[in-house]
Amino acid sequence: MRAIGIILAGGNNHKIKELTKKRATAAMPIAGSYRAIDFSLSNMSNSSIQKVAVLTQFNTRSLNEHLNSSKWWDFGRKHGGLFVFTPTITMDNGYWYRGTADAIYQNLDFLKKSHEPYVVIASGDVIYKMDFNKILEYHIAKKADITVAYKELGPEEDATRFGVIAMDDSKRIVDFQEKPMVATSANVSTGIYVIRRRQLIDLIEHSAEEGRYDFVTDILVRYKNLKRIYGYKIDGYWSNISTVDAYYQTNMDFLKRDVRKYFFQEHPDIHSKVSDNPPAKYNPKANVKNSLIASGCIINGNVENSVLFKKVFVGNNCIVKNSIILNDVYLGDNIYIENCIVESKGTIRANTRYVGENGIRVVNEKNERYAL
Repeated sequence: MRAIGIILAGGNNHKIKELTKKRATAAMPIAGSYRAIDFSLSNMSNSSIQKVAVLTQFNTRSLNEHLNSSKWWDFGRKHGGLFVFTPTITMDNGYWYRGTADAIYQNLDFLKKSHEPYVVIASGDVIYKMDFNKILEYHIAKKADITVAYKELGPEEDATRFGVIAMDDSKRIVDFQEKPMVATSANVSTGIYVIRRRQLIDLIEHSAEEGRYDFVTDILVRYKNLKRIYGYKIDGYWSNISTVDAYYQTNMDFLKRDVRKYFFQEHPDIHSKVSDNPPAKYNPKANVKNSLIASGCIINGNVENSVLFKKVFVGNNCIVKNSIILNDVYLGDNIYIENCIVESKGTIRANTRYVGENGIRVVNEKNERYAL
């Protein structure tokens, strides 16, 4: 493909509360066996983009461990490959990334040393499938300076969480409001952009000279009337996991047959790092309904409408309903959990009860496992 990829995965998101205290948003577990960044990486690989840079910053340990081998997404190649860039202190620069544009600026050599004419920029915390060849063809046909992929939200969805765009009949963006108080349109930016590589370098350098560091407000919003910026509609599934409720609902969506079929049974595939865990084990008293159970789990109790990630142990007479249990959690006997997200590597003592009565409850217990 005639493009290189950049995945922005360095943001520090406080809206997911305790869930991002020890991991980047892009490393959030999804659908039992995946991480959020797997979807953007797979889309890049499936679109034949052979050279991808991931820009990371906050809580990068688990994300870097996940990306320690590029072979899982077919980037283990002589030409191109997967590059992970974190902020680097130099004689000329002592800053962390001060924004998305600054993150690109601090790694501008990656763009300057590349030869592909176009750049596809994507976010690492979005769940979707997309053929970037189609948006590139659209970008070229429109003779656009920048193309922004957008999603039309339903009436029950909150557009004020995102950048809201307005377009004319030709799909040219005439207004762009970043997280407005009141949304005047249901069309929101998905954080996916296509731009010519040389033009991106010029815009980023110009923004840095003026002390401007955010790609959306200092490039898209600032140049909306000066550059030819067009919108490209995404019709398939798309979800941003930037809040606790959105993260919970995204995982719950994978309990729907049509969503699972779309991501896991229809070409192209979503790839992820594979763990050498044994298959899930269901003991005689196990009772599981409409749930995703990952490898390494041992089930002794009742699980309903829930997503259990790798190496979860469910004790005798446990009841888990409408909940997400993250990796390596031990649930003791006689526990009742409903409408909760249980943080990874936690131990929930026997005979305890956790219920999210006014929304989704995040459970973060760090009891010593062998002291039960």
